[in-house]
Amino acid sequence: MARRRPPTVHGALIVDKPAGPTSHDVVAMARRRFGERRIGHAGTLDPSATGVLVIGIGNATRLLRFATAGRKTYECDIVFGVTTATLDAAGETVATHDMRLDPTGVADAAAAFVGTISQMPPMVSAVRIGGRRLHEVARAGQAVAREPREVEVYRFDTRPTDDPLIYRAHVECAAGTYVRSLGADLGAALGGGAHVRSLRRTRSGAFTESEAAPVADAALHEPAELVRDLGQIRLSPDEAGRARSGAHLDADRYDGAGPWVLVDPDGALIGVHARVGDRLRATVLPS
Repeated sequence: MARRRPPTVHGALIVDKPAGPTSHDVVAMARRRFGERRIGHAGTLDPSATGVLVIGIGNATRLLRFATAGRKTYECDIVFGVTTATLDAAGETVATHDMRLDPTGVADAAAAFVGTISQMPPMVSAVRIGGRRLHEVARAGQAVAREPREVEVYRFDTRPTDDPLIYRAHVECAAGTYVRSLGADLGAALGGGAHVRSLRRTRSGAFTESEAAPVADAALHEPAELVRDLGQIRLSPDEAGRARSGAHLDADRYDGAGPWVLVDPDGALIGVHARVGDRLRATVLPS
């Protein structure tokens, strides 16, 4: 007798990732929990980092691009005077620096990084160059040429701790920003070096750590949760039927370019649409 496959699961998890496993490991845990192959995440966290990791399951994976795009918020310690190979506490020390710091000088130097800045992706990051992730290249003892990237930092606050060489930092930034690089660059700007430890993502887009739970306990949310940041358009029954079939809709009564979340008269998710000329066109149809 053939084994029956478990029913397909569609939804979102807001996971509080622990230190140790990779983001891919957390996805594998979710696969075992739900017996569902189609699972992905929005925004990689380093193995040593903790905090909010947004996971999409089943058809909800098609909506992850919208969860990935939002602002990120992080808390961490910046340890001045020591530079490591990985820019965090997991790497071996490559240099030490004699540094004398004061809170005002550190805060002023951090403020200079707010805005659009250029960052070099770390060799231990998940960026792909030539089809390989940089951290895979680094583990093989190799190096490749990297190009700096522009990122956006909205807030970079520092406060002293009991240790004169350790400052607590709060960072708000756009997707794609490397907080480890930010800490290392701040150390260099202050005439020495630094690395980051105890990195925690406290917010990812609309999702906060107060909603997050270990992967085994995280509640399964409706797929629409992944696009709750977007504007919503409630359609008539006729429009809903046409939208579900992939037909374009008249966009004259809507302002802006979108994208918008389209729902039926009962509030059920139909898809994500954007303006193309004078029509609404499907960007994602999750079902």
